[in-house]
Amino acid sequence: MRTIRPPAWVMDILKRRHAKSESRWVFPSASGTLRDLDNTRGRFRQVVNGTEFAGLHPHDFRHYVAGMLDDAGLTAREIADYLGHERISTTQEDYMERGVVGEDAGPALGERPTIQPLKSEG
Repeated sequence: MRTIRPPAWVMDILKRRHAKSESRWVFPSASGTLRDLDNTRGRFRQVVNGTEFAGLHPHDFRHYVAGMLDDAGLTAREIADYLGHERISTTQEDYMERGVVGEDAGPALGERPTIQPLKSEG
């Protein structure tokens, strides 16, 4: 298990929901126990069906979060740690956009060097 630090607004929502719950869980099942993953996915599909979010899968939120963190300038290692990826390559290959290739490389290379003409042999 790992610990993450969600944004303050998420924590506020979770704390309010937990305070209203009669269970020790924030999102309990009808009987107050942990929810079954398959039942949760099914309920999620029911909720988004018929909306602009139809077809959205709960896992898509991970991609959204990764994109937001990438856009905010976090490194691949920081994003991988937040998502719980052991390998940075998983984050880079599956969760991060390539964007403009070489965007920072061009300016780093500076201006074109002066090239001296070759002396002719003779």
